[in-house]
Amino acid sequence: MYLYLMYSTELLKGSLKTILLKLLREHGRMYGYEITQKVKELTKGELVLTEGALYPTLHKLEADGLLSTEKEYQGKRMRKYYTLTPSGIEATVQKLEEFEDYVQMMRLIFKPGTT
Repeated sequence: MYLYLMYSTELLKGSLKTILLKLLREHGRMYGYEITQKVKELTKGELVLTEGALYPTLHKLEADGLLSTEKEYQGKRMRKYYTLTPSGIEATVQKLEEFEDYVQMMRLIFKPGTT
């Protein structure tokens, strides 16, 4: 399992890139563990990202040119920080608009009284 959550993983798998892009837009620069904790905090523990879900998605976003990375040492420990590139900023705007449109469409479909 890639995500630990109270909902179907199928519902959230397609949203992970958008979640990561949005968090990085809001916080500027984050490292992996910090991202997992922020998601857990925002969802009140309902969504917990595993390393198996987080890092492949971050690496894909980086390979697509949407993220840049910077390594920093905290004592003897190395942290890899992720930041949006200019292309990543544009992609974030597009992904958020796309997601909002999708949510609105689902509301129309599942609106009470339309069965």
